Amino acid sequence: MASRLSSILLRPNLQTLSHLTRAMSSEVLFQHTGKVGLITLDRQRALNALNAPMVEEMTKKLKEWRTEDEVEVVCIEGAGTKAFCAGGDVVSITKKDEDESVALNFFHDEFQMNHMIGTYSKVYVALIHGITMGGGVGLSVHGKYRVATEKSLYAMPETAIGYFPDVGGTYFLSRLPQPYGMFLGLTGHRLKGADLKHLGIATHFTSVENLPALKADILTSNASNIESVLARHEVELSPPFSLDPHEDLIKHCFSADSVPEIISRLQQDGSEFAGKLVKSLLRMSPRSLVLTHRLLSIAPSKTYEECFTMEFCAAHQIVRSGEFMEGVRALLVDKDNTPAWNPAKIEDVTEDMIQEYFVDRTRTWKPLEL
Repeated sequence: MASRLSSILLRPNLQTLSHLTRAMSSEVLFQHTGKVGLITLDRQRALNALNAPMVEEMTKKLKEWRTEDEVEVVCIEGAGTKAFCAGGDVVSITKKDEDESVALNFFHDEFQMNHMIGTYSKVYVALIHGITMGGGVGLSVHGKYRVATEKSLYAMPETAIGYFPDVGGTYFLSRLPQPYGMFLGLTGHRLKGADLKHLGIATHFTSVENLPALKADILTSNASNIESVLARHEVELSPPFSLDPHEDLIKHCFSADSVPEIISRLQQDGSEFAGKLVKSLLRMSPRSLVLTHRLLSIAPSKTYEECFTMEFCAAHQIVRSGEFMEGVRALLVDKDNTPAWNPAKIEDVTEDMIQEYFVDRTRTWKPLEL
C-alpha cells in the first residue's frame, strides 16, 4: 500500500479510538483499535527485513494480545509501497566480528515467533502486499488468513545463499500441491500477484487500489465477522496461474528422488524454461540443494512442531559449516556473486555431510511456553 495512504489511515477518526505505540526498536508499530491489534513493520529502507529487536518486540506483543479479551483479531502489514517483509536481516547476523551464537539466537527466537503464529488463539490476518520472502513468509503463511495483491512478490530464495527454506518452510512447502513445494524450495522461483492465491499461499486476493478500504474495515472488525470482511473485498483472479504452461515439466522433474536426477530430467527436457532452471540450480549451494530436498522429503511425516525442531537442528549445523556465511558474503555483502561453495559440485555432497544436519546439538529448540 502506498506510504501516503498508510499514513492517512493512521490519522482518521479511528485514531481517537485507538492506542498506538512504537516499540523500542523504532522499527515496528503496534496499534490497538476496538477488537483489532495491528502490527506494522516499519523498516522501509531495508524492505521491512526482520532483525532481532523486531522479533523480540513482536513476540512480546503477540503474547500480550493473546491473553487480552479486547483483542480478537491481529493484523500484520508492512509500511511503504515496496515490501511486506523481505526476510530476515541475514547480513546483520553473519558479520565477521560476530560469533555463530548471534545467528543461532536469532533463528531460535524467530522460529518460536513463527510457531506461535501458527498456533495462535486469535484470528491472524497478514496483508502480504509487496515483497514477501523468507522471514516475511514465516510471518504470514502460518496465520489463518493471508491477503495478496497484484503487487505481491513471493519467494523462498535461501538455497542461493547457502541456507534452506526455514521459518516453518519445510512444513508449508511440503503441504502445497506437489511437487510445487519442492520446486519453489529448491529454485527460489518468484511468484507474483494472483499466483499466490492460485497455489494456496494466499487465502484471499484484492487489488492495491482496494487495500486502504480493506484495512479500514479490518480495523473495525472482530472474530465473528472478519471472514465476511475479507470476502467482501476479494477481486476476481487475473491472470491465470503463471506456472500452468510448465505443469507437466515441474511434475515430472521435481518429483525425482534426488537433486542430480532433477537436474538430469531438466537437461533432458531441453526447453527454454528447463534450461533456465538448470542454470539457476547450478549457481546455488550444492549442499543446500541436497539438504533442502531431504528436508522437504521428510517433512510430510512431521508435525508442525517437529518441522521447526528439524529446521533448528539443520540451522545449527549450516551456521557452523560456514556455507551460509559464505553465501551471504558473496551475494549480499561483497556482491561479487562468486560464492566458494564447499563442496563445489552436487555429486560431491555425501550422505555423511547431510546426516550431520539431523544430529541433535547441545542447544535444542522448543516452542514458547504460553
